[in-house]
Amino acid sequence: MFDKKVIECFLNNQLKLFPEKVAENEAEAREFLEDCFAVVVKGKKELIEYFEEEGVDYSKDDIDSADEVFDVGDGRYLIVEA
Repeated sequence: MFDKKVIECFLNNQLKLFPEKVAENEAEAREFLEDCFAVVVKGKKELIEYFEEEGVDYSKDDIDSADEVFDVGDGRYLIVEA
């Protein structure tokens, strides 16, 4: 579920969500993402659907800039709910 591109995205951007690094390498990042049940969605439509199902009310224009949302860079988004 968490391929190299997703892991690298999280490692490079984790300070967006956390005050200090929670993972130093790919293995730690993968374990952290698995432990917190992070989710990868395919595109903004699935991102919006995810938050609607969770009952979270984000503006559809701002949803991809939420702290817990990481743009993987290939159309996918990683969602890490801390």
